[in-house]
Amino acid sequence: MKIGIIGASGYGGLELLRLLHNHPEVEKIDLFTSSDEGTVFSTRYSHLLSMYDQPLLKLDQEQFANLDVIFSSAPAGVASELLPPLLENGTKLIDLSGDFRLKDAAQYAAWYKKEPAPQHAVDKSVYGLTEWNEEAIEKAQLIANPGCYPTAVLLALLPLLKHQLIDPNYLVIDAKSGVSGAGNTPSQMTHYSETNENTAIYKLHEHQHIPEIEQAINQFAGQSTAITFTTHLVPMTRGILATSYAPVQQGVAEADLVECLEETYASNPFVRVLRESGKFGTNQVYGSNYCDLHVKVDPRTNRATIVSVIDNLVKGAAGQAIQNMNIQFQLDETTGLTHVPAFI
Repeated sequence: MKIGIIGASGYGGLELLRLLHNHPEVEKIDLFTSSDEGTVFSTRYSHLLSMYDQPLLKLDQEQFANLDVIFSSAPAGVASELLPPLLENGTKLIDLSGDFRLKDAAQYAAWYKKEPAPQHAVDKSVYGLTEWNEEAIEKAQLIANPGCYPTAVLLALLPLLKHQLIDPNYLVIDAKSGVSGAGNTPSQMTHYSETNENTAIYKLHEHQHIPEIEQAINQFAGQSTAITFTTHLVPMTRGILATSYAPVQQGVAEADLVECLEETYASNPFVRVLRESGKFGTNQVYGSNYCDLHVKVDPRTNRATIVSVIDNLVKGAAGQAIQNMNIQFQLDETTGLTHVPAFI
């Protein structure tokens, strides 16, 4: 396959390049930019020396037409303009921003503060939560890759909500992310002096992933609910730990929750359910496409604590995007993604 990466110099683009480099079905990777045209890629990222000593290409619709797959890893608001014209030529499109996730244009405008993508393109897009939407992904031309937080949250909660084991009306989700989730554009929030030895809450009740999570809960679990979702920036580079709290339904035991998760993901190679875990953290999935899940019920409060961990740049972005590409082309979904987590 001939691949194009738009926004190749961002963290998501770099991770796509790292994973696609060893993908056995990838013949060629073209790297596109809107800001650094002509820059030799390895001069900007020296770890790519002798591997990608090629100039970054300008965004060009004619060159796009010669590719089998285009990944867009540009910020929100870019893909909504670039990708819809490509729907006419049959190229497979996978967007890692949020431009095509929300089906309601008014919601997109309200939460992202940007002009929404054309409605015909949004209508054609398929939400790429791999383990829950494989059949639609296989037939899709345009995939809206899920956000990193929604991936961690939804994989943990959807089975329990679908089988009505937990109460959807009292969902509280506390999520923590490494700094790479904010991208590589410098800001005061991601400045070393601001992030080092500091944990900060941000976008309180305003995070753009809130409507995405609620929409997916409605789509896949048939539950209409409003969630309490808080996000925190922690002083590490990679990883998301999402801790969700919900009352269990009457008569439901902890074993029922564990069995539900295990049965749901029995045939999904990248979701691992840990029955016992004295230590559960982001380093167990670092650099990999795994999502690890763990659940406990507090008998005093009758409330479940459901924990999930992912690498935000892999399962939360580039890895899931490649997993979706594999499904689009009827390859084994693990192709190019069987990396052992870099534990230390």
